[in-house]
Amino acid sequence: MTKRNVSTKPYSGPAGGWGSFRSVETRLLREERIATGNAVLLRQNKPGGYSCVSCSWAKPREPHPFEYCENGAKATAWEITRKRVPLEFFEQHSLTELLTWSDHDLEAIGRLLHPMKLDRARDRWVPVSWEDAFREIGAELRGMDPKRTVFYASGRASLETSYMYGLFARLYGHNNLPDSSNMCHESTSVALPQAIGSPVGTVELDDFRVTECILSFGQNVGTNSPRMLHPLQEAAKRGVPIITFNPLKERGWERFTNPQSPTEMLTGKETRISSQYHQLRAGGDIAAIAGMCKALIEADDTAMAAGRAPLLDHAFIQQHTHGFDSFAAWCRDQDWAQLERWSGLKRQEMLDAASVYGAAKSAMGIYGMGLTQHKKGVENVRMLMNLLLLRGNIGKPGAGVLPVRGHSNVQGQRTVGITEKPELVPMDGLAEQYGFEPPRDTGMNTVEACEAIIDGRIQAFLGLGGNFLRAVPETERMEAAWPGIRLTVQVATKLNRNHLINGQVAYLLPCLGRIEIDAQASGEQVVTCEDTMTHIHASRGMVPPASPDLLSEPAIVAGIAKATLPPNPRVPWDEWVADYARVRDAIETSYPSQFKDFNTRVHQPGGFARPLPARQRDWKTETGKANFLVPAGLRTDLETDLDDPEILQLITLRSNDQFNTTIYGYEDRFRGISGTREVVLMNREDAARFGLRDGDMVALSTVAEDNIRREVHGLRVVHYDIPRGAIGGYYPECNPLIPLWHHAEGSKVPAAKSVPVRVRKESVAMAAE
Repeated sequence: MTKRNVSTKPYSGPAGGWGSFRSVETRLLREERIATGNAVLLRQNKPGGYSCVSCSWAKPREPHPFEYCENGAKATAWEITRKRVPLEFFEQHSLTELLTWSDHDLEAIGRLLHPMKLDRARDRWVPVSWEDAFREIGAELRGMDPKRTVFYASGRASLETSYMYGLFARLYGHNNLPDSSNMCHESTSVALPQAIGSPVGTVELDDFRVTECILSFGQNVGTNSPRMLHPLQEAAKRGVPIITFNPLKERGWERFTNPQSPTEMLTGKETRISSQYHQLRAGGDIAAIAGMCKALIEADDTAMAAGRAPLLDHAFIQQHTHGFDSFAAWCRDQDWAQLERWSGLKRQEMLDAASVYGAAKSAMGIYGMGLTQHKKGVENVRMLMNLLLLRGNIGKPGAGVLPVRGHSNVQGQRTVGITEKPELVPMDGLAEQYGFEPPRDTGMNTVEACEAIIDGRIQAFLGLGGNFLRAVPETERMEAAWPGIRLTVQVATKLNRNHLINGQVAYLLPCLGRIEIDAQASGEQVVTCEDTMTHIHASRGMVPPASPDLLSEPAIVAGIAKATLPPNPRVPWDEWVADYARVRDAIETSYPSQFKDFNTRVHQPGGFARPLPARQRDWKTETGKANFLVPAGLRTDLETDLDDPEILQLITLRSNDQFNTTIYGYEDRFRGISGTREVVLMNREDAARFGLRDGDMVALSTVAEDNIRREVHGLRVVHYDIPRGAIGGYYPECNPLIPLWHHAEGSKVPAAKSVPVRVRKESVAMAAE
């Protein structure tokens, strides 16, 4: 591992621009794909091309010439790299040695080529044939209690693979199907059905063209979904107010230079994105939105009393909503001093935001994990819905709610059955379709699976992609408990830390990537994915496979399933692998209202939209209407007093050189951090209060009363524009600080955006240890 030069200095440039261009070309060069990589990228997110393996942002009907962003291009380069991991590599390196490597360096060695089995005595992966791997995995699973096994999915698998995987789990006998959504947007999946009867967002791309106001909460567009900057820029240029609420100033919500525009690139012209930017306290969202709602309701009271035009959409409220009177009374009762205290904003800031929102005929609410990853994450989302419902901003052009999903098909895999909740799956239909009795009990979500692993209750863990041990909270306790699992199976394209910590019997199964040509018995295959706006898209591989020994994800799922389950003539595993169109036929049979004419419509430019009742103001709720829901209070997370000077609230963050647990490099350009990820972003006044200077080394420890020590050492202090009382640190490096029990009520999403911690100065020698 090479030594890196560390530097921290403010970044003055915009999102996008030449910095983005240079970053993409540097990554392509490192992956030895500088020529062919650029050609492949021209087919990304295009009709007849492939869907980005990174985020799930929508694919337009009429794409840009370069329909990819900086992070999407890095994800493509990362997958189609020419670097390979030969068998000799595992002869030369023990797993114990590889555990000393960084996340970046493990994946940077290249693509995995051969199925492997753990040789525990030699502490190494050794080759195994596909036939033997499937046979041995099946034999292990047949001897286990299905209820004590976990089938995890990371969010990148196609609809076809996800459907087969979920069906395999239920044929085997369980609903233990946690996925990456459990760690990010499960709060959305709980809150939105309660409020509007649909578990996903209602905004479509066309809404950006006509909206009159955009509100953003807890979302970093420049890093997490940069292609959204195109419609945001177009909206900003036509004068649409964009109001952003986020503790940190994120460059994508401030300024943007469009790499698609030669004029902007040559002149350095920038577009202002946010017209208002409110740096609220970590976890201050309920109070900030409550302040806006209070301002609107009281201004409407005054207007109505004076005979002026109302500010609220009373016709919509009366016809389409339930619970308004109780919510309005709660808002009127709120005290401005308390709203300021808990939001971290001034009264005038909340009034200014409410005034602009109240003047817009249509508005959309955009949000990310800054809302969902809090103890009151479900209430955060419901509170945003209250604000939108006040002015009828659901089910009309230019309006709606937009939870920005992460992984490229994390929403889609839930659509076709990757869920621990049996009520979300057509169990009766599956029973008739496949001639079996599916399990009806609720399975384990991610947090519950982790608890069961720590308690020693899990016999097998199958991972369909991902880096589970790095993604979940309680890193140290999870890694200590993991070897107690009898069987672990990981399907992957590259090596990561979870492949170095294994169960007693373990297999590492390399698969084709989405961008690789997938040739089966019926010819080259296409797969499908669902974007964040519920549109289904086809994706076709573009490059030859990294190795002829690789199998596709559907083939691997089918191989394990056939070796585990008794034969069932109604489940044609081999036919599905030979022709993925047959899987799509099966999906249509299982979900006829969602996937009507699936194979006919799959190649439609821009994808085809699943029906979403809330878009038509058809509310599938218990009341039959959209619901105003009164929050329990203004606090979102804090179990400690705001005035305790010794406790800070940690917000975990991504850099713009990573996607989830995949670390592409050590350049967080927008935050001016280079050469390291071991940092803690601190307000200057907080740092001075703790006697810390920029560059000092510190340790963080979690404030908890469970007698479990949670610490992260060797973090470099970086002075940063972040509210007092809050600090920032990178994910997944700070995951050891998050207790499993510190999660959202109702959804169990880890509350990673406000973790109470203490900071302690360390010497350089202590930090190195």
